[in-house]
Amino acid sequence: MDPDIPLNKHLKQAVNHLNKVINYAPMVAEGRTATVHLTPQDWHVVADALFKMDKPEGALPDEIDDYGLSDKNEVITLNTPDYDIRIEMVAA
Repeated sequence: MDPDIPLNKHLKQAVNHLNKVINYAPMVAEGRTATVHLTPQDWHVVADALFKMDKPEGALPDEIDDYGLSDKNEVITLNTPDYDIRIEMVAA
């Protein structure tokens, strides 16, 4: 995590990215599965918020039922009622 960015701003940006991912998923979904790409920087902001930060209850979007990592910790997975979303990094 970037020590120059306050934690609340880091979390706010991550939630913003997560909402965009959730809203974009229907446009790229094949059945229940959707793959969304983020820049490496944005992917790391989301990963920090999900896996490294203490978050207040209800901080993440309500649509997220579960989340995790796959593919040697290179893909963030989100499960929502409608989609199983894979968040991958765009090649830098």
